[in-house]
Amino acid sequence: MLNKYARAFFTRVLTPFAAFLLRRGVSPDAVTLIGTAGVVAGALVFFPRGEFFWGTITITLFVFSDLVDGNMARQAGISSRWGAFLDSTLDRVADAAIFGGLALWYAGSGNDNALCAVAIFCLASGQVVSYTKARGESIGLPVAVNGLIERAERLVISLVAAGLSGLQTFGVPSWIGVLLPIALWVVAVGSLVTLIQRVVTVRRESAEADAAAAASEGGAA
Repeated sequence: MLNKYARAFFTRVLTPFAAFLLRRGVSPDAVTLIGTAGVVAGALVFFPRGEFFWGTITITLFVFSDLVDGNMARQAGISSRWGAFLDSTLDRVADAAIFGGLALWYAGSGNDNALCAVAIFCLASGQVVSYTKARGESIGLPVAVNGLIERAERLVISLVAAGLSGLQTFGVPSWIGVLLPIALWVVAVGSLVTLIQRVVTVRRESAEADAAAAASEGGAA
């Protein structure tokens, strides 16, 4: 849901900025690469040290590149399969860095093996959720399902909770730190539900496609 409505809103907001970058000769691919590098740096430099507020601020500044690069490509009329592939691939890299950074914190100074495992599950399940849709579409299926927790929801829930938890640095009561563990559990459970939704959908759509193909062959005979 967030991916549908928030993306449309921010695309409109960021259109002037995308046009500005195009006038300066910046390419969409460059924005994709710089944005991913910024997200990875913010996640792996700040999160493992428990600096969740500044890590979230850094990641948020760069994560909007995911909307800017596509906007630039459409404005310039240079949308391509390569651009779509690069964007999707680097999204997975950025997501892995975010949850990997959180896992490193809990494996180290955070000293919580259970939450480390949950963060790793969020990382892995997010990758698999994306793969199921891509793989389903690659074999000709629409994978027509809106999952409970997709990429936009994973990022918003995790980053908002991490940023708020980081406010402890500025004197906010320590109880706010519980928001991040709660968010990780929500993302983990939601990602599992989404994975099941997509697997069930692909199974149903593949059965329908196979039945339609068999009926077509039977009619031709």
